[in-house]
Amino acid sequence: MELMASTNNVTELILTGLFQDPEIQRVCFVVFPPMYLATVGGGGNGLIVLTLSVSQSLCSPMYFFLSYLSLVEISYSSTVFPKFITHLMTKIKTISLEGCLAQIFFHFFGVTEILLLVVMAYDHYVAICKPLHYVNIMSCQLCHVLVAGSWLGGFLHSIIQILLTSPLPFCGPNVIDYYFCDLQPLFKLACTDIFVEGVTVLANSGLISLCSLLILVSSYIVILVNLRKHSAEGRCKALSTCASHITVVILFFGPAMFLYVWPSSTFTADILVAVFYTATTPMLNPTITPMLNPIIYTLRNAEVKVAIRRLWSKKNSGVE
Repeated sequence: MELMASTNNVTELILTGLFQDPEIQRVCFVVFPPMYLATVGGGGNGLIVLTLSVSQSLCSPMYFFLSYLSLVEISYSSTVFPKFITHLMTKIKTISLEGCLAQIFFHFFGVTEILLLVVMAYDHYVAICKPLHYVNIMSCQLCHVLVAGSWLGGFLHSIIQILLTSPLPFCGPNVIDYYFCDLQPLFKLACTDIFVEGVTVLANSGLISLCSLLILVSSYIVILVNLRKHSAEGRCKALSTCASHITVVILFFGPAMFLYVWPSSTFTADILVAVFYTATTPMLNPTITPMLNPIIYTLRNAEVKVAIRRLWSKKNSGVE
C-alpha cells in the first residue's frame, strides 16, 4: 500500500482537448456555449422541467418520467461542458486528479438516464398492452419508486467505478488524450496492472447497458406484436406516443455503442462521436442529444406544446 502511494505522483492532469488548432477552438467557443444554454436553459430541458412542474394537465406518469429525464440531462451536461468550454480558450488544459475523479463519478447521470429510458419503456408497455389496468399499475407510489431506483442504480454504478479507480497509482505521463475525464483514458496512466479493475468496470458498465438495451428492444417487440390487435387509429396513436422515446433511445445508444463497442479507429472520429454523444445525450452523453431531446418530445406532443404556449402567455401577461 505504501509502495502504491509513493508511486502516485500525478496530482494534475493535462487534457489534449477536442481540437489543437486555435482558430477552430475559437469557433467552438462561439458555437458550444449557445448549445449548452439551449440544453439547460429556458429553451430546452429547463423549459420542459418548468412546464411539467406547473402544468396541471400534464400529470400522467409519462410526463412525470419526462421531467426527471430532462433534469438528468441538465445535470449531466453541466458536469462536463462548463469545463470543456473554458478549456477552449486556454493553451494548456489542466484538471486536478480529484476533479477528474469527480467528473467520472458524475457519469452516474448517464446510467440514471439509461434506467429512466427503461422505466419510460415500461410505462409505454403498460399503457398499450394493459390499458384497463394502467391506472392501478402505474400508481403514484410506483412512479416515485421507479425514479428513485433509477437514481440509486446510477449512484451505485458510479460508486463502484470510483472505489476501483481512486486507489490506483498514477505515475505519468499525466496527459489524457481526450477532452474530459473518462475511465478508459485514465486507466492508461496507471502504473500497475489494471486487468481486474478493467474487467470489473467493463462488466459494471456493459451489463447495465446491455441488459437495458435488451429490455428496451424486447418491450417494443411485445408492443408491436400487441398492436396487431388494435384498430388502425389505435395503432397510429400508440406508435406516435412511442416514436419520441424510440428516437431518444437510438440517439443515446447509437453513439455509445460506437464509442465502447466498435474497434478504435482514428482519434478524430472517436472524439467527434463523443462530442455528439455528450453534447447531446448525456454517458459521454453532455450537449447535442440533451439539446435535441426537448425538441423531439415537444414537436410530436401537442399537449406539451399547448402547455408551453400557456406558460409563455402567462409570463407575457405578467410582464405587461
